[in-house]
Amino acid sequence: MTQAIVFTEYGGPEVLRLVDVEPPRPAAGQVLVRVRAAGVQPFDNLFRTGEAARYMPATFPQQVGNELAGVIDAVGPGVTAWAVGDEVLGWVALAAFADLAVVGEHDLVRKPAAMPWTEAGALSASGQTAHTALEDLAVAAGETLLVHAAAGGVGSMAVQIARALGAIVIGTAGPRNHDYLRALGAVPVAYGSGLVDRVRALAPDGVHAVLDAVATEESLTVSRELAAADRIGTVGFNPLSERLGVRRLGSRRSAERLAELTRLWEDGALRVTVRSYPLDQAAEAHRAVGTGHVRGKVVLVANGGN
Repeated sequence: MTQAIVFTEYGGPEVLRLVDVEPPRPAAGQVLVRVRAAGVQPFDNLFRTGEAARYMPATFPQQVGNELAGVIDAVGPGVTAWAVGDEVLGWVALAAFADLAVVGEHDLVRKPAAMPWTEAGALSASGQTAHTALEDLAVAAGETLLVHAAAGGVGSMAVQIARALGAIVIGTAGPRNHDYLRALGAVPVAYGSGLVDRVRALAPDGVHAVLDAVATEESLTVSRELAAADRIGTVGFNPLSERLGVRRLGSRRSAERLAELTRLWEDGALRVTVRSYPLDQAAEAHRAVGTGHVRGKVVLVANGGN
């Protein structure tokens, strides 16, 4: 037997349990990964509570988790790109919070030797979402990008990727995260009353594009005041975005995109800030993400990952 986090009913973080399960086996085109670290996303909370059930219902008992890093433990028939012992990171649908996970052979890239397991486990989801969003918003060198919730998972990745593209970045965050944003290369600005005026003072030539990683009423309405509708996008969930004409942005995951992110990491242009919890504290990790005030990413650690 092996262990995995599952839930048997929708609810709060307390519904998550670490249980014994039959070890999964890779089929053709798949590999078995011994998970060292797995990132926790806001979507994981939405899925667990049932808020995402209308387009992705759970099948109980249901596993969870969509990004991971670990060591290949076995390869399925026909797999030639990977071998047992390879260190990898990538993504998987609803199976990452476990000791072992079956992953498609094309949904992985090689982990840089110097990259800590916790950073590797938290790079794929938010990193690829941020990378896709900046691509869709056509952010270019010399432009000014506003990022809402810039200290969070997607936001902090977007700040750094945009800076690597040569863009100027203004990021909204609470005062406690302003030094953190400066370290990432962004100009911080406090959210709250008067935000539009504060951003205009920082960007007298205007804001070219906006990435909203939180989708609150304030962030959405401010975005519409500061930039053209076709250069605004959100990765958050709020019906108001549709009424205001703000595009909902998704993620186009690929090994090529993830490899580009690992290259940025190796070049020193991308860092992944993490808060770690052991696998058996998945409920606490979900609670932390649910506060909406995490700096960077939350990661579950398994099999000795650190």
